[in-house]
Amino acid sequence: MSVPRERYLSPVWRDGIFTSKVLFCTGGAGSICSMQVRAFVALGGNACIIGRNVEKTEKGAADIATVRPGAKVIGIGGIDVRDPKALQAAAERCAKELGSLDFAIAGAAGNFLAPMAQLSPNAFKTVMDIDALGSYNTAKAVLPYLVESAKQHKNTGSTQPTGTGGRMLFISATFHYKGQPLQAHVAAAKAAVDQISHAVAIEYGPYGITSNILTPGPIANTEGMERLSKTDPESSKAEMKKVPLQRYGEVKEIADATVYLFSEAGSYVNGNTLVVDGGQWRTAGASMSHAWQYPDFLLSGAAVEGVKSAKGSKL
Repeated sequence: MSVPRERYLSPVWRDGIFTSKVLFCTGGAGSICSMQVRAFVALGGNACIIGRNVEKTEKGAADIATVRPGAKVIGIGGIDVRDPKALQAAAERCAKELGSLDFAIAGAAGNFLAPMAQLSPNAFKTVMDIDALGSYNTAKAVLPYLVESAKQHKNTGSTQPTGTGGRMLFISATFHYKGQPLQAHVAAAKAAVDQISHAVAIEYGPYGITSNILTPGPIANTEGMERLSKTDPESSKAEMKKVPLQRYGEVKEIADATVYLFSEAGSYVNGNTLVVDGGQWRTAGASMSHAWQYPDFLLSGAAVEGVKSAKGSKL
């Protein structure tokens, strides 16, 4: 099913900036990662998406390829990111069939809601293995190709006639920034993912490679929202209040952030985390008290009452 371009890409980007480049993406048939890949392909690139479900992955690849005449998108299903040999074989096939491997997204992830009292060691390990070990395995599989791409498309800060290459992106979350109930497993896994990205940035930066973390917030109409949030109108309204911009994000906004980090505009961004969540992670303590509900209390202009005043204190 074709997706209108305005749903996955802003009009600010110049067509052709990724011409002849290749993107390798685990979890590429997912509701967010597929839009990241779609934007890349629309701007001239080709892609290889990886997934466990063969039918979903192959159909996803065929659908993404419709965004641009002549686009080549391979869907390799039946791949478990916990299997390093399978990922290495997939990366090799990608480079062989598409001619190179210039960009990579480690997007495969597992998540569900569970308090620690109901979270078995095996369930915890499964998420750690998919998210953390899977991201590490992905990096190990693609880095040799990214090094070659960085040699051909040098990161000098000056405009290169051949464009950019040698870029790695890890998909994370904000749970470990602020603490989150029911997400002990994912918080631990994503904290590890962040550190893997940092290690790539430090150790492979000298080769011209950039490694960054992209952290989506609550994004409307995605698998994550269906699994982690109640979608009834009242619950959604309450959740949106926790976001300073008072709305959920759009998949286009994650795809735009991806294009930025892969484009010349992001050439000197390395070892960084780009949180695209409308500022939600900054409001962790904003609704700690029922007396001062965020953002209603701020918008009301009322004075803070019922607590000890700071008057007379030496500040």
